[in-house]
Amino acid sequence: MLTQSFADAIIEAEKVITEAPHVRTEQDLIEGYDYLAGSIRASLQMAWAYERDFPYFTQSTGPYTKMGLDNPDTLYFNANIREDREYVVTGTRGTTADLSFQVLNGDYSPVEVPDSLAAFDDRRLRIEEDGSFELRFGPAKPDPGPNYFALGPGSSMLVVREVHSDWTERRGSIQIRCEDTAGGAPPPPTRDTMAKRYGVTGKILLSRLRTFLAFPKWFYLNLPVNTMTEPRPTPGGLTTQYSSAGHYELGDDEVMIVTVPRSDAPYQGIQLGSMWYLSLDYINHQTSLTADQARVDPDGKIRFVLSERDPGLVNWLERTGHDRGYVQIRWQRLSRELTGADGPEVEVVKFGELADRLPFHEQARVSAAEWAGRIAARQAAVASRMLG
Repeated sequence: MLTQSFADAIIEAEKVITEAPHVRTEQDLIEGYDYLAGSIRASLQMAWAYERDFPYFTQSTGPYTKMGLDNPDTLYFNANIREDREYVVTGTRGTTADLSFQVLNGDYSPVEVPDSLAAFDDRRLRIEEDGSFELRFGPAKPDPGPNYFALGPGSSMLVVREVHSDWTERRGSIQIRCEDTAGGAPPPPTRDTMAKRYGVTGKILLSRLRTFLAFPKWFYLNLPVNTMTEPRPTPGGLTTQYSSAGHYELGDDEVMIVTVPRSDAPYQGIQLGSMWYLSLDYINHQTSLTADQARVDPDGKIRFVLSERDPGLVNWLERTGHDRGYVQIRWQRLSRELTGADGPEVEVVKFGELADRLPFHEQARVSAAEWAGRIAARQAAVASRMLG
């Protein structure tokens, strides 16, 4: 059968899910099977989109194709490229907090993170008054002109991230074409092409699952539980992004308070993740907050409350039944290096102690109706963002 290699890969992928070391409960397993379904969808899309001479942007990560502790505030786009071609990227700049570009040589694997050959945000672009822009990626050449970026040896993927801060911002648009093949057409697919793509899909699927089960061991699980690191450059070469990472384990009567200064960075956001290294449900629950979405206390600090029980506070981060998981803060589009003073302080207290531990507790309270309004706004914003 032409699809046999893919079918075999799905069986192997199910074993990866069921044998994952963190699986303890039925909820863990159910979420794993949901993760598997999204990974199958994303892997098929990536395999069928692999066309370096006639590339186009795809979204392999989203609300239903999650991976790699995906940021709820980010739209991810990627296109396959090759170092000996010239590519033209055109688009319009929306009103989002950040728009960044990154060239990778290879893909993530269970043993390494791909090298970042170039990474920059739109501050390095010449953007027209109407918001339109054009930039080129290609082989190095003398006097390339503005908005031209040389592709280093091994360049294989262009990644674009568009980051929202209040979820009401207008997203932009982006397209890519290969200048060397413009006006032509790829060869029609053959049976061998189909067989190869199904085989590649299976390899992508297994690599995707194994890689992002290994990631937490590298960056999280060697840290003391219920702590977070000082801000540090985000692994992977994103030069204008810092992050603070940690993992938690809490009882139902325990609360983690994360206190962090409101930064001058255009984007600052916190999120929770499951042991599958995926964002929690950020559409129907408040499992993430940006600095623009959160309440900032009069002393200039943001106090997030991570708990299972509803504390009636505007900056509550819902655990949604996850007594273990990951927590991460990101700062993006930075103009300076961050220090420990910019980072979070973490405290674990009993649920009944919250009022005594939060200096502005009463001002931070929110009614049930106000909370429902916040969730409805999240649902509407994500639906609008997905439709473009």
